[in-house]
Amino acid sequence: MADARAYGIQSDAYAAEIDLTHRGPAKERKLSLAARRAGEDGANNSADDLLAAMGYKSELVRSRSTLQVAFMSFVLASIPYGLATTFYYPLVGGGPANIIWGWLAVSLIILCVAASLGEITSVFPTAGGVYYQTFMLAPPSYRLIASWICGWAFVVGNITITLAVNFGTTLFLASCINVFEVEGPEGPVGIFAAKPWQIYLIFFALTLLTNAVSSLGNRWLPILDTFAIFWTFAGLIAIVVSVLAVAKNGRHNASYVFGEFDPSNSGWPAGWSFCVGLLHAAYATSSTGMIVSMCEEVEQPATQVPKAMVGTIILNTFAGLVFLIPLVFVMPPQAELAALASAQPIPPIIKSAIGSSGGAIGLLFPLLVLAIFCGIGCTTAASRATWAFARDGAIPGAKWWAKVNPKLDVPLNAMMLSMAVQLVLGLLYFGSSAAFNAFSGVGVICLTLSYGVPIAVSLIGGRKHVKEGGFYLGALGTFCNVVSICWTALAIPLFCMPTAIPVTAQFMNYASVVFFAFFVVATAWYFVWGKKNYRGPPTHEDAILEARRASVVSQKI
Repeated sequence: MADARAYGIQSDAYAAEIDLTHRGPAKERKLSLAARRAGEDGANNSADDLLAAMGYKSELVRSRSTLQVAFMSFVLASIPYGLATTFYYPLVGGGPANIIWGWLAVSLIILCVAASLGEITSVFPTAGGVYYQTFMLAPPSYRLIASWICGWAFVVGNITITLAVNFGTTLFLASCINVFEVEGPEGPVGIFAAKPWQIYLIFFALTLLTNAVSSLGNRWLPILDTFAIFWTFAGLIAIVVSVLAVAKNGRHNASYVFGEFDPSNSGWPAGWSFCVGLLHAAYATSSTGMIVSMCEEVEQPATQVPKAMVGTIILNTFAGLVFLIPLVFVMPPQAELAALASAQPIPPIIKSAIGSSGGAIGLLFPLLVLAIFCGIGCTTAASRATWAFARDGAIPGAKWWAKVNPKLDVPLNAMMLSMAVQLVLGLLYFGSSAAFNAFSGVGVICLTLSYGVPIAVSLIGGRKHVKEGGFYLGALGTFCNVVSICWTALAIPLFCMPTAIPVTAQFMNYASVVFFAFFVVATAWYFVWGKKNYRGPPTHEDAILEARRASVVSQKI
C-alpha cells in the first residue's frame, strides 16, 4: 500500500510534466505548479509512510526544506558565539596554536562523525535519532541495553548542552557589560558585580525566553533560522574588519598566530594541555547530531538531514577560522587573559583592539543576539529528543512527556521537563563558579557518547544496513566510523579534566559528577522499570525496508 501510494502520487506529477509539451504557456505554468506540488506531497507522504513503517504516527508538521534544515543546524552550532564563550579553554591550554589548530583538527574529526551519522540517518530518519538507530542496528542480544544507554546519553546531552548555551550566554553578557569600567581602589573594575544570584536570575530569564519563543513561535522558527544566517555573517564581517583595521594595540606576526604554544597557564604537560583545550572546539561542534531530532518535521529527512549535517560542518570550519584568526592577531598577552576572573576573554580582546567600550559593545551585540538564536534552536532540538525517548516509555512519567500540544504543534510537556531540569542544575553555580565548565563538559561527553554508540554498532555489524540508505559512503564511511569511535574514546575522559591544575573545590570540573548523577538515575530506572517493561521502539523491519525503497524511488521520479 505504501509503495502504491508513493508511486501513484509521483506518477501523476510525472504525467502532468510530460503533458506540458502539448499545452499553451498559461496552462503550462499552472500544470508545472501542480506537478511541483504533487511531487512535494509525494515526498511528504513517502516520509510519513517510512515513519509509519517504523511504528510511529506522524504528529508534527513537515515544514522544513533542505536549506531550512541546514540553517537550523548552523544556528545550533552558532560558531562565532560558541567559539566566543569557550575561548578560555584553548587560551589556557596552549594559546594561539591550540586555538587555531585545535579548531581545525576537531572540525575534521566532527566531519567524520557527521558523515557517519548521515549514513545511518538516511536509513532510519526519525526523531528518536541515535537511540532508535542503535536499537535497529544492534543484534537482539544487546539491543535493549545499548539503545537505553544511547537514548539516555542523547537526552541528557541535549538538555545539558542547551543549559550550557543559556548559561554561557549569561556569563558572556556579564563580561560584555563589564567592558564599561569605573575606577576602583585597585584600578579599573567592571560596572557589573556579577554576583551568583544576579547571574542565576539572568540565566533564569534567558531560559524562560528561549522556551517561550520555541513553544509559542514554532511556525516562525524556520524564518528565524534563515534570518540568523544573514545576521551571523553580517556580525562576523563587522568584527573581523573592525579589529584588523583598527588594531589599537598593534598586531602579532603570523609565526605567533600559527605557531605560539604556551601551556604554562594550565599546569598540565604540553600534549595533554593541548587536548584539554579542545573542549573549545568540541563544544562548538557538539550539536552535530542534534538536528537528527528534527527528522519528523522535515520534508525529505532521509536525504535532507545527512546533507545538512555534513554541509554545515564544512561551512562552520571556514567560518570558525575566519572568526578566530583575526582575534588571535590582535590578542593581548596570553597570561593577562588567562587571569580573567570572568573566564570570558573575547570582550576584553575586542575592547583592546577597538580602543573604546562603546565600539566594543557595538561589535559584541551581534554575538549576544546570535546566542539567543542558538538557545532557541537548542531548546527546540532538546524538546524533540526528550519527547521521542519518552514516546517509547524510557523516561519516568513517559505518558505525560510524550504528548504533543495540538494548538502549538510542539511537545510542550517534554519542553517544560527539559527546562525544569536546566533551572535546577543551574543552581550548581551557587556552589562553584566553574559550573559552566561542568555543563559544557557533560553536554559534550553525553552527545559524543550517543553519536559513537550507533556508529560502533554499525561498524561491528559490518555496515550492512547503511548500504540501503541514500548516503552510503563505502570505504570512506568505514574510515569515518573508525575516526568517530576513536574520538569518542578520547572525549569521555578528556572533558572530565579541569582546565588547569592544581585543582581547588571552586574550580573543579564537575562534569564527571553531573554525568554520574544522570547515569545513576538512568540505571536505577532501568532496574526499577526498564528491565521488565522496556522493549525499545516498535519495529517493523520488513515494512521499513519496503517503505524506504519506495521513498528513494519516489524522490528519484
